[in-house]
Amino acid sequence: MKFRKLGLGAVALASASVLLLAACSSGDTGATSSSGASGSASYITANGSEPSGPLLTTNINETGGGKVIDNLYAGLIYYDADGAPVNDMAESITTDDNVTFTIKVAEGNTFTNGEDVTAKSFVDAWQYGALLSNAQLNSYFFEPIAGFSYDEDSPLDITIVDDYTFTVVLNAPTADFPLRLGYSAFYPLPSVAYDDIDAYGEAPIGNGPYMLDGDDAWQHDVQITLKKNPDYTGGRAPQNDGLVLKFYASEDSAYSDLLSDNLDVLDVIPSASLTSFESDLGDRAFNQPAAIFQSFTIPSRLPHFSGPEGELRRAAISHAIDRESITKTIFNDTRTPAHDFTSPVIDGYSEDITGSDVLDYDEDLAKSLWAQADAIAPWDGTFEIAYNADSSHKDWVDATANSIKNVLGIDAVGTAVPTFDQFRTEITDRSIQSAFRTGWQADYPGLFNFLGPIYATNAGSNDGDYSNPAFDALLAQGSAAGSVDEANTYFQQAQEILFKDLPAIPLWYATVQGGHSTLVDNVAIDWHSVPLYYQITKK
Repeated sequence: MKFRKLGLGAVALASASVLLLAACSSGDTGATSSSGASGSASYITANGSEPSGPLLTTNINETGGGKVIDNLYAGLIYYDADGAPVNDMAESITTDDNVTFTIKVAEGNTFTNGEDVTAKSFVDAWQYGALLSNAQLNSYFFEPIAGFSYDEDSPLDITIVDDYTFTVVLNAPTADFPLRLGYSAFYPLPSVAYDDIDAYGEAPIGNGPYMLDGDDAWQHDVQITLKKNPDYTGGRAPQNDGLVLKFYASEDSAYSDLLSDNLDVLDVIPSASLTSFESDLGDRAFNQPAAIFQSFTIPSRLPHFSGPEGELRRAAISHAIDRESITKTIFNDTRTPAHDFTSPVIDGYSEDITGSDVLDYDEDLAKSLWAQADAIAPWDGTFEIAYNADSSHKDWVDATANSIKNVLGIDAVGTAVPTFDQFRTEITDRSIQSAFRTGWQADYPGLFNFLGPIYATNAGSNDGDYSNPAFDALLAQGSAAGSVDEANTYFQQAQEILFKDLPAIPLWYATVQGGHSTLVDNVAIDWHSVPLYYQITKK
């Protein structure tokens, strides 16, 4: 499969007093906002999943919740379909040295409660998200900012200059810092959010293209209904009246609804329909590369998976997985076997990183490595890979477990956890006592995003509690580089360490498959596989 690379040329880096992001705004050319319910003819329906918790910008780090808050809020920038940054709430972002950034917030924007979006809206939200005592999952994104601490509550080095201007001081030059600012951790919050942050998370007040449609907009485990925000003036002005994200327990049910025009947009196709969906849907089907990486994580706290023994067993398991066969048989070649820990659609990707041959299917080598590990401590028990049952992951997990079982001669199985919410809870509170399926959908189009948030010490999405000082040091060197190309050199070296330690076992890269009903037009999928809901129109 030929993959499209995403360049970062839209951001001018490491230049003196230069406007990093050209100001851009767009009038609201969408349909008049409806005050009606989701039955309105111009509301779009799409698949989603129950968010993992309250809708807090600094705490949601999974796709279900991300789809909601990315439509409720507008950050300093957003990413267009190709991943290029475009100003949203920002008038300008400038720097002389990639250390101190001056950010000007565009005037005239409001939250849906009428409060102005100001410099303070961003600064207070970032300070809240970064404080240790607030225990926000996305706090890691504030680590480059001076003042950030994992040991105590410490304010970030951010200064409000005037109502619409603030400065940010980083610990070191960070070439891609402006590119990161479109991620949800950097969204603003209204002042009322801090009165009762948990209650606010159940009924958030945003400043983005959509807003909650009434007091009962979020029907837990059923759907969430958003309506067009008539006061949003950015470049994502909705061309429809609203968006209903429906939470399906079964992807087969969602696909059935799509075929019968009871669902407008579906961005995942069940395994059983991968061979037929393009003929079923015709020109309403889509199948394109996306910045999505699939893996499973083996926590080092599990017996047999730490120290030299663990290193041998992880490599043996990786060599025992027939990725080519699984992607062909289970996914009908809609996945591509992994060659690294990132994604081929991201600038800086390489198939030639030292150590990546650990991903090659090699039965003899797998058996030899496993025997060497047995010489240190004999294996006992069952190797389990956990997954959430309310998804289409069962087939590939079972196939992967069978490949490991057949090569290594051990008992290996897939283990289902009933719901995604329970699955994530067990991972987050570290009660899960097995390997578990993991993956990454990029937050912003940069190589670092596939490495730092997942494998850096104490990172918010480091579900396996991996820690290696040498890896952390290379991430720091890359972040401090003067250009994105130089930074990517360090990030590739960091992956050499990951291939040795294998905190997660890379499996394959995803393409995004889906389709739309006969009732909508202008359906496009962005660089990291999410439909651009605001562009969709009803016929």
